[in-house]
Amino acid sequence: MTRTAIIAGEGRLAPLVAAALDAPLIHALEGFAPPIPATPFRLERLVPFLDHLLDQGVSRVVFAGAVRRPRLDPEAFDPRTAQLVPRILRAMQSGDDAALRTLLDIFEEHGLSIASVAEICPDLVPGPGILTGEPSAHDQRDVTRAAQILAATGALDLGQGVVVAQGLCLALETLPGTAAMLDFASRHAGLRPDPNGARGVFYKAPKPGQDRRIDLPTLGPDSVIQAARAGLAGIAWEAGGVILLDRDEAVHRAQAEGLFLWSCPPLAG
Repeated sequence: MTRTAIIAGEGRLAPLVAAALDAPLIHALEGFAPPIPATPFRLERLVPFLDHLLDQGVSRVVFAGAVRRPRLDPEAFDPRTAQLVPRILRAMQSGDDAALRTLLDIFEEHGLSIASVAEICPDLVPGPGILTGEPSAHDQRDVTRAAQILAATGALDLGQGVVVAQGLCLALETLPGTAAMLDFASRHAGLRPDPNGARGVFYKAPKPGQDRRIDLPTLGPDSVIQAARAGLAGIAWEAGGVILLDRDEAVHRAQAEGLFLWSCPPLAG
């Protein structure tokens, strides 16, 4: 029997993944507080931690929830993990995607397979379709433009979200995250060229070439409220590439706020 370990991050995803598994081990990076009981571990002692997972019969690992880059203590490294430091630091200097890919490689080199959230909880990753509302032709053009922008910025390892209105980029997700981006868009709504024209869209998608076993973009009911406060017409995302938490509540809030929710086919490669 396959035993699975969850590397739990912040947000509501980890409890949902845990509920779909049979007696998973749950761990979290020290200093983070996932909304689920978790045993902490330190990146500076990564190799002993991997040994522990194997000793517990774990053969599969799933990463669930948001995790920021931890601050590393050079004096805390054990001898075996210290041998990985140059490799880890090179990856971290290359951006979040490179750091995550290197981390996955290290797990796999120690005999642990990596499962995606879509593999464990496929219902959390919607396929193509409009969940509610109806994007106008203007909205659809803004979504296409948003997908083009994320395809172009992906190589720069920026965020996974963008706000576009009337063909113009009002805000791009960076390190502060989605809520900060939507707050910025709300405060600069007056930049729309035509005050009576298309209100704009919030679009999310994985970065081009991203390893989709980890760090998929995530949306939920809070995203709907934030998009409504920004005065947007709706939210769109790349089908099969974005996690939607609490779908029924997200749809309910979108209907109450008059927003569309569109899980659209990939629009840019």
